[in-house]
Amino acid sequence: MITIVDYGMGNLNSVKNMLKYLGYDSTVTGDPEVIRKADKLILPGVGNFGTAMDVIRRSDLLDVLNHKVLEDKTPILGICLGMQLLLEYSEEGGCDGLGWIPGNVKKFEFPDQPQLKIPHMGWDYIEKQKESPLFADSVGGERYYFVHSYYVQCRNREDAAATTEYGIRFDSVVERGNIMGTQFHPEKSHKYGMGILGNFAKV
Repeated sequence: MITIVDYGMGNLNSVKNMLKYLGYDSTVTGDPEVIRKADKLILPGVGNFGTAMDVIRRSDLLDVLNHKVLEDKTPILGICLGMQLLLEYSEEGGCDGLGWIPGNVKKFEFPDQPQLKIPHMGWDYIEKQKESPLFADSVGGERYYFVHSYYVQCRNREDAAATTEYGIRFDSVVERGNIMGTQFHPEKSHKYGMGILGNFAKV
């Protein structure tokens, strides 16, 4: 069973509906006991980093997530804000994240490039940096749907599975063992996004 973690930060049903379309059962829950029994976890999210971490702590989700991911090695996929939460620290809210992947989340700033709008929104390409289970059957040239004002920089380059160029080059897919994340929204990225979610479901 794929468990979609509900911590009050949006787009849960769109992920569930895409998994259903692909033929995979999933459940949406914020119950730590249900999460404890999950075979795979998805941490989606749209919203503020600091608020999200506050909710995770207040909802008694932090301990069970740490146990599942760090001790049980349960596969987890973070999406958009969910990916950013995997990192150590974010400038959004000025607070610590889950800390599972070394690195930081920073705000896009383009004072010398006014043509670059914030948020980075729309379809964009990724450039693979290493092989990943998320990229199984990928032939290259895939585009995905992004909406974000903050971006990820991994401290260790081996944790960056793909990058994207938008004013600067940022890490758009991360992978550290059982811990994976996409800055883009696979559930909104049509057939290419289906490929990402389907590959994660098979991990």
